[in-house]
Amino acid sequence: MTIQRMDNVLIVVDDLDAVIAFFVELGMELEGKGPIEGRWVERVIGIDDVRQDIAMLRTPDGHGRIELAMFHTPKAISAEPKDAPANTLGIRRIMFAVDDIEDVVARLRTHGAELVGELAQYEDSYRLCYVRGPEGIIVGLAEQLS
Repeated sequence: MTIQRMDNVLIVVDDLDAVIAFFVELGMELEGKGPIEGRWVERVIGIDDVRQDIAMLRTPDGHGRIELAMFHTPKAISAEPKDAPANTLGIRRIMFAVDDIEDVVARLRTHGAELVGELAQYEDSYRLCYVRGPEGIIVGLAEQLS
């Protein structure tokens, strides 16, 4: 038996609305938002007394999803430096294909995003950059060149 698909990536945040706005500006669509609590979620994630709000966002093609979770109880903890560099162990970024990388960067800057390095071109194939958004979330952007 094999997997069917990658369903979603979870990002734990402190400011759910700010992170939703960032990903919506990127072009994702908010599928839903609401509270989650109860014994079933405690059993799944292995934490007692869980009360959280979650939001699910999807890419325009419907194939990719990001789940955002903001914990009320217990409070979220930090496992690494706030602005961890790209060589830190663990998940470092989520990469999105975009049509106009400069436009996307400009729009994300209105939500506090900053370039991690610079916008660079790889041969005649792609223009790429990393952007650090709210709460230190790193998003990779790739514009395929014709």
